[in-house]
Amino acid sequence: MKPGLRVGHDLVLDGGAGAGPDGPPAGYGLGMPVLEISDLIGAWDPVTGERAPIVKREVIARLREAGHRRAVRIVERMPASGELLEPAAVDRLFVRVHTELQRLGEELHMARRFAELLAPLVAAARRAGASPLRIVDVGCGIGYVTRALAASGELGGDVELVGVDFNPVLVAEAARLAKDEGLTCRFVRGDAFDLTEPATLYISSGILHHFPAESLAGFFQAQDRPGTAGFVHYDIAATRLAPLGARVFHRARMREPLGRHDGVASAKRAHGDPVLLDAASQTTGMRVFLFEPIRHTNPFCASMRPVVGIRPELVEDVRRALGRRARGLVGADGVREGAGGVREAAGRVREAAGRVRDGADGGPEGAGR
Repeated sequence: MKPGLRVGHDLVLDGGAGAGPDGPPAGYGLGMPVLEISDLIGAWDPVTGERAPIVKREVIARLREAGHRRAVRIVERMPASGELLEPAAVDRLFVRVHTELQRLGEELHMARRFAELLAPLVAAARRAGASPLRIVDVGCGIGYVTRALAASGELGGDVELVGVDFNPVLVAEAARLAKDEGLTCRFVRGDAFDLTEPATLYISSGILHHFPAESLAGFFQAQDRPGTAGFVHYDIAATRLAPLGARVFHRARMREPLGRHDGVASAKRAHGDPVLLDAASQTTGMRVFLFEPIRHTNPFCASMRPVVGIRPELVEDVRRALGRRARGLVGADGVREGAGGVREAAGRVREAAGRVRDGADGGPEGAGR
């Protein structure tokens, strides 16, 4: 869940990916989309930044049509002025939910996990003569990762940290927190598909599942530009147990009903590994990997892992810097199989899902993502 993004998608559960014993609970019918409330209650014009009015009954109708009964009740309780959701109430809700997401990020050691990958990437870019060194956090929310990296200073004083989000309310809150904490990182409003902030490295946490599979290549390609050394994008691992884990974890850790609903929906919408690798491999100047940590103290950490892109000339330098952890790089161009092989794997996954829908696999064990 990442409120404030311009582009969302309605993932449809059709009995294939995401279905089965760990698929939709009661109330989620086959062929119904998986919606996140946060994607429906706030919208801004991509050019002017002007806020669009949100009609409460239209949001409720979409959620009801999707079979999201609890989500309907959540929105029904939201304040409205006439037919329109009250913007100030929505903004306060966005900030509360993102504050809870920050606590989840702290528990999952997300800043530490970013740092362990970014440090060797920054060092390799520095040795290659990159200047200035800038890390841009796409879809930063209230800027937890950016602020944590700035506070630690472990990437070096010559690294500029910038957070970008489409939601101006979240950008303002991130800037306020950074000022209160005495940090030099900055936050700006921007579009994930039309980035104006150049970067040595682009990062994100929990936004990839908001984009339809056919848009993912454009997301990665927007970052494949001169001067960019790579990217690190963490998102939910699309496993059969992810929705169940998200349900347990968010119910235990989040107070906001919207956060609980959207956290589970996020897990259901997560893209499978072949889809992510195939999309990231559409970049022309990056070698692409998944990073699979060998172990983490908190078992829930395994629920999040990144897609990593690295300029070919920097790969060996980064591998050496990672040491034993480099064994966790599993990728699209030579570690496990070539980029074409990954595309073929994505095709095999789609074919398998089709067989499940047709009943060819004879049961749910073929249905996991």
